[in-house]
Amino acid sequence: MWIKSVLTAGVAALALAGCGGDSGPRTGQMMAPAHLSASNYRAFGVPSHFGDTDPHEWEGLTPAHYPVHGIDAARYQGRINWPEANAAGVNFAWLKATEGGDWVDPGFQLNAQAARAAGVPVGGYHFYYFCRSPEEQANWYIRNVPRIADDLPPVLDIEWNHQSRTCKRTPSPATVQAEMRRFLEIVTQHYGARPVIYTTPDFYEENALGSLDGYEFWLRSVAAHPTERYPGEQWSFWQYTGTGVVPGVGGTVDINTFAGSPEAWMNWLATRRL
Repeated sequence: MWIKSVLTAGVAALALAGCGGDSGPRTGQMMAPAHLSASNYRAFGVPSHFGDTDPHEWEGLTPAHYPVHGIDAARYQGRINWPEANAAGVNFAWLKATEGGDWVDPGFQLNAQAARAAGVPVGGYHFYYFCRSPEEQANWYIRNVPRIADDLPPVLDIEWNHQSRTCKRTPSPATVQAEMRRFLEIVTQHYGARPVIYTTPDFYEENALGSLDGYEFWLRSVAAHPTERYPGEQWSFWQYTGTGVVPGVGGTVDINTFAGSPEAWMNWLATRRL
């Protein structure tokens, strides 16, 4: 997902997991983010047990309207206290696992098993890199994310990365969709579950992703309800902030909500877990 901010020694540090080299597996350096208190960052429209360091002025249907929330995280959040996060209302988590064809995020190995042990449904997401083939990227994800019973389905995180130092390729919408379908087909065949697609408003619109049938969407929309940013699109997950504060999580973190009730969430888990 978009670059996460980490607060250490009072300074916000930004990092990007670059990709595209041929030197073999790489991992990012782990940082120790400062732990923020959600009570110091209460925000209207955000569930009361969470906070937001840069809140949007929500109107109408706010994130707090939805009862089931979770996070997505990467190495920037360091080691997460999953029992504390779960007790505060974190019902699910996707962790960055891979990027491109040679990048492994160490946060996945650090946190995935601990999340499972705490009873938090967890899965891994792959950040797509437009200068690697979909086959290479799908196989890289498969190589590094084990198929574990009861984990969440895989996620394809696909968005423009204008800050990439190594890849400036911006394929046509037809090429984008063809590459997505190939990646998704390979991953589906291996895990026996169709991945969820995470994307952003600009990427969704510019690549006509509304015509991509048969997959669930996880939509980023930090300044409006998804119905405003993705007219007519159905969604299962909504990422509503990238500057959230969650008990048990260091620094800031992305917070998301599921589209339905607690009962609908349990039904979703029953049918979509690996």
